[in-house]
Amino acid sequence: MSLNFKQFIEKNRVALQLAYGIILIVLIPLLIAYNTVFIIKKYNQSLDAALQRQALTVGRSIYALIKGDLSDNEKIQEKIESLSQKNLEFEDLAVLRPEGDDFKIIASAKKENIGQVLSFYYYKTAWMQPDNDALATDSLRLAATAEGKKLVEDFEPEERFWLVAMPMKDSGGAKQALLTMKLSSKIIDDLTDYNRNASIVLLALTVLIIILFLSVAVRLWDYAILYKKIKEVDQMKDEFISIASHELRTPVTGIRGYTSMILEGTFGEISGKLKETLKMVQGASDRLAGLVEDLLNVSRIEQGRLEVKTTPLEVGQIIKDIIAELKIQADQKKLALEYKPHAEKLPLINIDSERFKQVLINLIGNAVKYTEKGGVMVLTEEKENGKILEIKIKDTGIGMSAKDRERLFQKFYRVQNDKTRGIVGTGLGLWITKQIIELMKGKIMVDSIENVGTQVTLRFPIVKT
Repeated sequence: MSLNFKQFIEKNRVALQLAYGIILIVLIPLLIAYNTVFIIKKYNQSLDAALQRQALTVGRSIYALIKGDLSDNEKIQEKIESLSQKNLEFEDLAVLRPEGDDFKIIASAKKENIGQVLSFYYYKTAWMQPDNDALATDSLRLAATAEGKKLVEDFEPEERFWLVAMPMKDSGGAKQALLTMKLSSKIIDDLTDYNRNASIVLLALTVLIIILFLSVAVRLWDYAILYKKIKEVDQMKDEFISIASHELRTPVTGIRGYTSMILEGTFGEISGKLKETLKMVQGASDRLAGLVEDLLNVSRIEQGRLEVKTTPLEVGQIIKDIIAELKIQADQKKLALEYKPHAEKLPLINIDSERFKQVLINLIGNAVKYTEKGGVMVLTEEKENGKILEIKIKDTGIGMSAKDRERLFQKFYRVQNDKTRGIVGTGLGLWITKQIIELMKGKIMVDSIENVGTQVTLRFPIVKT
């Protein structure tokens, strides 16, 4: 079952990615939109509650101001007019007296309403409140009832107000009148509209950004899968190179061995023409063996399998041995190959002797290969107050440009010009050399001038004894 599920995932990977992206693009903006609407709703409820408390507080304050003049309608009217002029938020302020089951306006901020008789359930409910309790509600709730529409029909829907109704008692505790007040909520509503519109704009921008981000994220997922595939292919390539190199080593070794034996006369005398042909075979097999060894080293380094076992060693004798080994090539080109140490005995450095020999053969061999006249010199020097040993390989060869130096240690890179076209090589040697030196905690630097020569400097920390 697990295998079938994995096969299903692999087979429908693109469709699943697309579905996943669509779900994210739809779901996340919806959640953000819901959260924004929810917050705005709660914000409006909080403002309404605050406005309701304000309306009740204002109503009680007015009640306290006119309480002593309940028997004098003219004084009540004067105070109401004064209050209306000072507070423009009042849509209306009136005092009503009960008249049967209805209420008659005895004082009002709108003089034309004085004397009107109102039959309104809300006033009746307020009149029945005990202990001078007040009622406060907004016009939208009033408009939801048939009787409420009769009261608020002169107001546009956006002109919302709070209606406060409060019974007023005389000093003896008897109810004498009903205070009614319409307090405008325009400022609060304008603020709410502004915040809501700003929130909607911000929400739209947020959703747009998230959609753009998610679209990029889906593409990044594609890139991540592609990167994983590339890594898998790269690993397969490394494994193939490793296996192929190992498999090639055996037949190449056999070819080299039998060629050498034939040339040495192990199987009898051979003609001069055949000997020349076999020498060409031997040279080609040597180059092939070098290529196989380079490929094996590249594979080991990239897979972290190249073993470097360092021990403190005095490298003077190793350098001499390599010089002696390569002197034959130098003599064939009539080049001087010299070793000039700064001291008879060099300080100890931590190296793997075999790997260090490989490095020297590569670097000194390259110096000989790319030098047509003059010579190659190996020098040593102590730097930084005896903390660093420098080994310098100087030649009077063809040199290289600054641009070539920048890419010198890249895999498969070779300096290409008229002077190097006839020199064979894979472009792997210097890359391998640099990796080995760094594995031994050393550094390699190159200085070169075209048509003047090149100096390669190796730096290793000196081991204090």
